[in-house]
Amino acid sequence: MPEAARPTISVPGTTSHTLGAGGQHEGALRYLKAGTGAPLVLLHTVRTQAEHFRALIPLVAGRFTVYALDLPGMGHSDIVPGASYDEPALRAGVERLLTGLDLEDVTLLGESMGAVLALTTAAGLPDRVRRVIAVNAYDFRGGIARSGLLARAVVTGVRAPGVGPVVAGIEPKAALRRILRGGLGDKSALREDYLAELLQVGRRPGYPVVARGVYRNLPSLIAARSRYREAKAPVHLVYGERDWSRPSDRQANKDLLTDTAFTQVPGAGHFIALERPDVLADILAE
Repeated sequence: MPEAARPTISVPGTTSHTLGAGGQHEGALRYLKAGTGAPLVLLHTVRTQAEHFRALIPLVAGRFTVYALDLPGMGHSDIVPGASYDEPALRAGVERLLTGLDLEDVTLLGESMGAVLALTTAAGLPDRVRRVIAVNAYDFRGGIARSGLLARAVVTGVRAPGVGPVVAGIEPKAALRRILRGGLGDKSALREDYLAELLQVGRRPGYPVVARGVYRNLPSLIAARSRYREAKAPVHLVYGERDWSRPSDRQANKDLLTDTAFTQVPGAGHFIALERPDVLADILAE
């Protein structure tokens, strides 16, 4: 990767790897790897990257071989002109990681958008996935816009025709900090060095196109719920007490999935991997 594309923070015990480009509009995917044991694939949220799991990885690397993926176009994975960022395209990136590395007996843990992709990937690759932990699945209307007025204005602006590309290219540090803190019960869980890394990624050439593509395709995450029933692996749904989802959203997923455990984390918001990685580590150890 070019020097400018390297992350500004490191996760202890991990090494950075690249899975080569796939077919048309499928660029190289970057992932972090750590530990030994059965494979655990970590899938991050909207507007974040593999380092979203920096606090979780050291807690589970003694039990799993961990693969924390930068989803297509995000983090330090390739940005490919003309690529799509709807759920099927993002899921294809996850499936490419599992098949390209020939991973079997996989535990998938995804948060937010990553939770949706974990569930749909389990549906598409039942012979490779043994378990899913879906954290604060981002499959309901409103999503991050429920965080507050600023988030609602930014998402609406990014998705708007005409001005959308301009809004997507403007990301003040104070605004991003406020939006991300809106997804936390413990505001101190958003570390400044991680915020700086996200801002650097946001300045990558072409990244505003990725951001706009992701936000404009959020409805495809809602539509993807129709595939949840196809997942054969056991599923553990995890929600923060203060997550943007409503009790009715959570109950709808409990009703949709049959072989399902459920945990609600007291006081936690949308980004449980940032504020309560210990809870996720305990669930993985079950």
